[in-house]
Amino acid sequence: MKEVEIGETVVERFLRYVKYDTQSAEGTGTYPSTEKQKELAKRLVEELKELGLKDASMDQYGYVTATLTANTQRSSPIIGLAAHMDTSPEVSGKDVKPQIHRNYSGGDIVLPGESNQIIRISDSPELAKKIGNDIITSDGTTLLGADDKAGIAEIMDAVHYLVNHPEFEHGTIKVAFTPDEEVGTGVKYFDVKKFGVKYAYTLDGETIGEVENETFCADSVTITFRGVPFHPGYAKGKLVNSIKIASTFVEKLPRGELSPETTEKKEGYVHPNAIQGGVENTTVKFIIRDFEVKGLKEKEELLRNLAEKTVQSYPRSSFEFKVEESYRNMKYVLDKYPEAVEKAMEAVRMAGLDPRLHSIRGGTDGARLCYMGLPTPNIATGGHNYHSKLEWISVQDMKKAVEVILNLIRVWTKT
Repeated sequence: MKEVEIGETVVERFLRYVKYDTQSAEGTGTYPSTEKQKELAKRLVEELKELGLKDASMDQYGYVTATLTANTQRSSPIIGLAAHMDTSPEVSGKDVKPQIHRNYSGGDIVLPGESNQIIRISDSPELAKKIGNDIITSDGTTLLGADDKAGIAEIMDAVHYLVNHPEFEHGTIKVAFTPDEEVGTGVKYFDVKKFGVKYAYTLDGETIGEVENETFCADSVTITFRGVPFHPGYAKGKLVNSIKIASTFVEKLPRGELSPETTEKKEGYVHPNAIQGGVENTTVKFIIRDFEVKGLKEKEELLRNLAEKTVQSYPRSSFEFKVEESYRNMKYVLDKYPEAVEKAMEAVRMAGLDPRLHSIRGGTDGARLCYMGLPTPNIATGGHNYHSKLEWISVQDMKKAVEVILNLIRVWTKT
């Protein structure tokens, strides 16, 4: 995009969107999980309509969709662009106070709201590459919300550009903004058939220039240990305490391997993320991750074997083992549609960047969409340190992400 300036509204939009508290929540039993996500959704519908996308709307589930009609006679496929509105349940997204550190000169960044919140170069090597950039952070009391309001702002800015530059030839583009991605149900009720696109791209990655075509396979495991309750004053030889059974089991978990804190790259893990119970029943919940289904099953079998060995030490105890599928590696699907990834790589290259295929140590809405019949690679927004108070993003990288989106539209239009 050499001929005109891009990134016309991306920063202003981003700073506006992060002011909305859209934190999702586990286990509310509602969809979306928090009603406040719809406040941002309503704002996005208004802005899309102001840009001339007359069909912009929010449905009962909080999904925002809109169509930018083609301005070309070329027979190009309909392409979708998507990002999620919610922020992580792990860190507050209320009253975000964004800070712009202009013309970053290097070194660690101390956040003004909490002096112990420091973005260190040693922990964020990408920051060292951003000398001279304008860096946006929170004040250190909340997360920033670049995950994924940066993706929303970048899509909106790309739409703004296309509307205001009719000379830019493009096919029909559809946008979607979804709730509850952070709690794993972002596209639970999304109507892929109604959306009506051939390929889609989520804007939910990190380091600019990366195209993500692979995710973990993911399951959740719930193990309920059952003891024998009895009055503690008369319990000798009779009481079996399920809390102690569960504690013994957790103590048997591998310490130097197979955990999030000891793995990287293509290594999977088992991660106990919740425990609850009493004397009679105690439940331990796990998330299981591996890039291969085979590795997922091996880890689940490891947990089952440890549970069996544990209850053998507690006569009259038992356990229940439940596995629920979360999502599967989107690479299994995307390998059947190589053009979807190749076009994204070409778009990155056109922006003067070195495109890099990247594997996500997590999941995206795109992983689920792939298995719902919609091939959906993930593209970087430029954000870093997601789900933490140390989150940051470069203004220049956000503008570059907009350029990548526009390039992507250009290459598909020429198809």
